[in-house]
Amino acid sequence: MSAKRLLKAEDIFQIDSVTDPRVAPNQKEAVFVKTHLDEKENKYVSNLFHLDLETKEVNQWTHQSERLSQPRWSPNGDQLLFLSNRNEKNQVFVISTKGGEAKKVTDEDESVSSASFSSDGQKVIYQVAKPLEQDEDKDNDEDEKDEKPKPTVINRMKYKADGAGVLKEKYQQIKLLDLENEEVEVLKEGNQNFIFQSWIDEKTLIYSTDEHANQDFNFNHNVYIYNIENKTTTEIPTDQGYASNFVVSPNGKHVLFVHMGQTYKNATHTEVIHFDLTTNVAMPLTTELDAPVGDFVVADTQQQADLQTVIWANNEDFYFPVSDQGSVQLYYGNLKGELYPAYNQKAHIYGLDLISENQALVAISTPTSPGELYNLDVTSGETEQLTHFNQSFLDEVTIVEPASISYKSKDDWTVHGWFMKPANYQEGQSYPLIVNIHGGPHAFYANTFFHEMQYFAANGYAVLYVNPRGSHSYGQEFVDAVRGDYGNGDYQDIINGLEYILDQNDWIDETRLGVTGGSYGGFMTNWIVGHTNRFKAAVTQRSISNWISFRGVSDIGYYFNDWQIQAELDEPEMLWKHSPIAYASQIETPLKIIHNERDFRCPMEQAEQLFIALKYNGTETEFVRFPEADHNLSRTGKPNLRIERLNHILGWFEDYLK
Repeated sequence: MSAKRLLKAEDIFQIDSVTDPRVAPNQKEAVFVKTHLDEKENKYVSNLFHLDLETKEVNQWTHQSERLSQPRWSPNGDQLLFLSNRNEKNQVFVISTKGGEAKKVTDEDESVSSASFSSDGQKVIYQVAKPLEQDEDKDNDEDEKDEKPKPTVINRMKYKADGAGVLKEKYQQIKLLDLENEEVEVLKEGNQNFIFQSWIDEKTLIYSTDEHANQDFNFNHNVYIYNIENKTTTEIPTDQGYASNFVVSPNGKHVLFVHMGQTYKNATHTEVIHFDLTTNVAMPLTTELDAPVGDFVVADTQQQADLQTVIWANNEDFYFPVSDQGSVQLYYGNLKGELYPAYNQKAHIYGLDLISENQALVAISTPTSPGELYNLDVTSGETEQLTHFNQSFLDEVTIVEPASISYKSKDDWTVHGWFMKPANYQEGQSYPLIVNIHGGPHAFYANTFFHEMQYFAANGYAVLYVNPRGSHSYGQEFVDAVRGDYGNGDYQDIINGLEYILDQNDWIDETRLGVTGGSYGGFMTNWIVGHTNRFKAAVTQRSISNWISFRGVSDIGYYFNDWQIQAELDEPEMLWKHSPIAYASQIETPLKIIHNERDFRCPMEQAEQLFIALKYNGTETEFVRFPEADHNLSRTGKPNLRIERLNHILGWFEDYLK
């Protein structure tokens, strides 16, 4: 048997992403989405696949060069709908499960954002954005061709968004399409976003909206029951915060949904809420877990993951995923308040549907597997692998299994992380090490596959990645601890992790240490090199350098600063104290700056300021600007630019650490 080769940056083209499993009403079959990166076309291609749950046979159902998402069964299972951009903007397509071509059933000017069948399967309910009337001044295509440039008038702070740029003012509306006569009825529209949540029965639905007198400071969802025949509306009372993922029990008497409150702002744990439709009483069910419901993992191989965050097994029992201790696990719950883990392995569940009360179809990734579909027996926790799309890749390439570590840090808190030896590790040799810091900060590294980490290990580096305070999955106190304390406890957690690993592994060359990270991880990289010369080289990506200017230029800056740094506009001393650029004169570590031209979350000026400060001070630096890339380049950017990014990071470390 020939030896396996080392992993390359270009192996992102060899890795398939298997996501969004959906079981048919007959419980004998399922569909899912498989995405691959097309090297020639330099884009992502997603198609619909079918899985026979009895024979385990897998077949491809669509073959377009498209981005397909959100497959949903009709109630009787004879049709499927999905969203596709095969006509540029996302539209709804319906396909017969007996075969044949998919039919486009919507023709909207804006992309459809979600869709599902009505309870009787005769209609499709969907969401699409509608611009304000004053923006609708284009009569026809000819007028559009001759139109001269016009200024953009802005009257709100939420006027731009990462991945979209400067926004037209438009709001989501809910529409209902009759599949037989093709008539469309607008159910809800206005100067607020209406979000369809679930059907209760054929005449009644649940929707949420962000209605507020001041949309700039609206961080709350109101929830309503709406009867489409008599047009009556009844409110479901919810606390301040975001409510989503509403699911109605089979008997139509109970509703479960996921809620994120505002107690700790965006560090607040999400939890499952039960609403009794007969008594109108709401009750939280998962508070005692001290862990957030859902998936908050940082990863780079799963595309368009759409995880159901709560799902009924029957009228009493339900299942839900939980981010806990560096994994995403599956929990069981019931209306009596009982909770216990149904699958608590060191793994990342990123897709879920139920086959029966005792069987689940789950998408699982581990540190050594990019992800496949499994049949999970929820009573025993045993799994059976059903798809093998990435097996040939795993058979061909050397994969390093990260070792889970934990150590004591500030306040005697335990911090968790992972450590990887170089793929070509040999006893008696010394090796450099890279510390890689995640973004968020309220995300977390997990027991999941990470191509970037494997790439560094394949090129002869030890890799350390940890979850400092501020990371999810370790309790509410832990995730909240970074707010108002950036650069203190979190900094100590990372440095203490480095010291722990160096003490345990004398083969690591302490004169050849590198550090990198993106977003919050970029902030922390900037902060680290401004406070220690421990590292010989650093690469900061899509970073934050100046909280004072960040407040006014980021799409979220005006409230993120309040929530995270806990400093308002009239507190520049506090903002400057936590800004890495304030310590630029102390930076001696060679620092490469990578930033994305279309990043509206951490805008380009954050990198520009830092670069000029370093050059002015005579610090070794290099500035790389990535075109046609937003904040999410490392995960969803153009494939060639993702490879360029990895090679720029590695090239800097090769120059200074090898």
